[in-house]
Amino acid sequence: VQLQASGGGLVQAGGCLRLSCDASGRPFNNWAMIWFRQAPGKEREFVAGTRWNGDNTYYASNVKGRFTISRDNTKDTMYLQMNNLKPEDTAIYYCAASASGSYRIANVNYWGQGTLVTVSS
Repeated sequence: VQLQASGGGLVQAGGCLRLSCDASGRPFNNWAMIWFRQAPGKEREFVAGTRWNGDNTYYASNVKGRFTISRDNTKDTMYLQMNNLKPEDTAIYYCAASASGSYRIANVNYWGQGTLVTVSS
């Protein structure tokens, strides 16, 4: 089982990026798919999650209204559209999968390797 995150990069404040997470090795259409992030010197935190059908989505308060999570179960791919990026969004972004449907870090079954997002002021 492998989760491959991509799409990170350097962007100016106010800009946008789209992250992708490709899943392989097993079908994930019944799993919760989640984005977390970890900034330097900080703990890993929840960003956004989506359950199996993509209609049930949930966001951290500090990204709600700016980020949009989506998934394409036919491609086993999840996305995170990030708009109006801020310097405090700078972090390594990790995709994750949870069989239980929980968005808690403790319930994650698989992690991707992370992709770095840097937002300059």
